[in-house]
Amino acid sequence: MPTPVATVKTWAEFVKFSHTIFALPFAIAAMAVAARDDRGWPGWRLFALILGAMVCARTCAMAFNRIVDRRFDALNPRTAGRHLPAGAISLTSAISLCALSAAGFIGCSWLINSVCFWLSPVALVVICFYSLTKRFTDFTHIYLGVALALAPVGAWLAVRGTDITWLEGIQMTLLALAVIFWLVGFDLIYALQDYEFDRKQRLGSLVVRWGPRNALMAAFIAHFVMLLLLTAFGIACRFRLPYWVGIALISGCLMLEHFIARRRSINWVNIAFFRLNALVSIVFLLVTLVEIIFPFFRPRRG
Repeated sequence: MPTPVATVKTWAEFVKFSHTIFALPFAIAAMAVAARDDRGWPGWRLFALILGAMVCARTCAMAFNRIVDRRFDALNPRTAGRHLPAGAISLTSAISLCALSAAGFIGCSWLINSVCFWLSPVALVVICFYSLTKRFTDFTHIYLGVALALAPVGAWLAVRGTDITWLEGIQMTLLALAVIFWLVGFDLIYALQDYEFDRKQRLGSLVVRWGPRNALMAAFIAHFVMLLLLTAFGIACRFRLPYWVGIALISGCLMLEHFIARRRSINWVNIAFFRLNALVSIVFLLVTLVEIIFPFFRPRRG
C-alpha cells in the first residue's frame, strides 16, 4: 500500500501541481495592486480564499485535460507514462478529482463575493474548454493564454468586486493581456516537443501550422509584446525603480529562454519552459509586492 506522502505526490504529479507557479504569482500580484490602498494586503481570509480558488480551478482544468487527452497521451511517446495511460490512477478517480475541484472553486468563489460566485461557472468552462481546442483550431495557445489570464482578473475581482475605477480597469486589462502574450510565447516553445506527433495526429498547433522556425519567431514577438504590456502596466500603476529592475530581469530570462529554445533539445526546452518562466512570474510578484507594501516605493498620490 502506498504511504500517504506517496499518494499526495502521485496526485500532485498527476495535475502538475508545480506548474501552479506560473499563474499564481500573477494572481497574488493583482490582488496586491487591487488592495494597494490597504498597503497591498486585503486580509488573510480573503488571501486564503483566493489561493484556494486558484488551486481548485487549476486542479480541475488539469484533471479535465488529462481525462480528455488520455488517448493522445497514450499514443505520444513523451506522455505515454502519464498516470491515466500507465494505469497509475483510475479514470473514475480522475473524474472525481475534477468534480471535487470544480465544487471547491465554486465554493471559494461564493465565500469571496457575489461577482466571483456568478462568474465562477463561466471561468470553469473557459479553463476546461482549452483542452478541446486542439481538435478544431491551430490557435489553441491563445485559448490557453486567456485561461491563464483569468487568474489575475479573478484575484482583482475578488478584492474589488464591481467597485473598479476606469484606471483599475486599464491596469487589470494590461496585466491580463501581458499574461496572455507571455503564455502564447512559452507555450509555442513547449509545443516544439510534440511537433511531429501533432502533425501526424492532425492536432491543432501553430507550430504545425507555421513550422518550428516561424513558431519560434512568433514566440519571440509574443514575448516582446508582453514586455511592452508590462511596461505600460508599470506606468499605469506609477511604479518606481524596483519594478523596472524586475522588468530588466524578466527581459533577461526571456532572452535566455529563446536562446535555449533554438537548441531544440527536449531537455533544454523543458528548462526554458519551467525554470525560466517560473522565475519570470516570481520576479514579477516580488517587485510588485515591493512597490505596493514598502512605503518608500509607493507612488505619490496627486
